Amino acid sequence: MKLIYSVPVLLVALLHTSVAAAQVTEPSSIAVSGEGIVKVAPDQAWVRIGNESRSKGSKEAQQRNAEVMTAVQQKLTALGIPKDAIKTVGIDLQPEFDYNNGKQTLRGYVARNTIEVRVDDVAKVGDVLDAAVQSGATNVHGLRFDVKNREAVEEQALQRAVTDGMAKAETIAGAAKRAVDRILRIEEQFVGGGGPQPMPERAMMRMAADAETPVAAGEIEIRAQVRVTVAIK
Repeated sequence: MKLIYSVPVLLVALLHTSVAAAQVTEPSSIAVSGEGIVKVAPDQAWVRIGNESRSKGSKEAQQRNAEVMTAVQQKLTALGIPKDAIKTVGIDLQPEFDYNNGKQTLRGYVARNTIEVRVDDVAKVGDVLDAAVQSGATNVHGLRFDVKNREAVEEQALQRAVTDGMAKAETIAGAAKRAVDRILRIEEQFVGGGGPQPMPERAMMRMAADAETPVAAGEIEIRAQVRVTVAIK
């Protein structure tokens, strides 16, 4: 007989537990967004330098291109740019055609080579641009600035974001005659962008063509955002 009644008793116990759990409600809470911004002077820069060479033959186009880019890299080395700060990011060789009355005629070949240069002393950026153009480069673009200790600055921005979020939560709770009880969760939110946009290629070429190109690094902004949820009492 005990075996017969043990199953219903167990079901009643489980049902009682489920009902009790269902009656547990989430505490009153506030969810806010916090933002932290840190402005710093950049101490590092990147720029892309390239060259286009054209010739009737593919081998000659490549040879001309190699000569120019070799001269560019030698000039950069003379400025004190280390070899590990120069990286090839693109090499391309393509035929070019003329079209007349629906007929395709081979005009020649164009060879392209692009390198990205890391400049660890922003005071040398202007010298790097000038050296590239004077050595025969036909493309100078993608100038951007950053900081070497970016992780530390990002942590500082994140701390400010949490402080900002908590301040907002306390303000909202106070306005409702309530008080912050405890933090329920803090979630980091993705922040796109950051820092200045690269200069347009044409503007960069005009700037680099002038003698002793002036470059103003200014400041960059590093941002962090969080979502803070707190319980109120």
